[in-house]
Amino acid sequence: MQADHKKVERYLKTARGQIDGILRMIEDDRYCIDISTQLMATQALLNKANKEILAEHMRHCVNEASTGENREEKIEEMVKIIDKLVK
Repeated sequence: MQADHKKVERYLKTARGQIDGILRMIEDDRYCIDISTQLMATQALLNKANKEILAEHMRHCVNEASTGENREEKIEEMVKIIDKLVK
């Protein structure tokens, strides 16, 4: 993985902390909108981590493959992951 490990780890650890907080909110029977807001914040962090990983994949792996024999394979990889992202 070529992505900035520290940055991705920070996003994921923060998301993990938010999930723990959301679980406590549910146990405490907190207001639904507050829980939903925290869920959206957690999803945003996960999306940032994913964006970082995919951007570096494109900068390194896909770029290197652009002139190689596995070019089509790397392009198909990106098409599949983009398809999953837009569902």
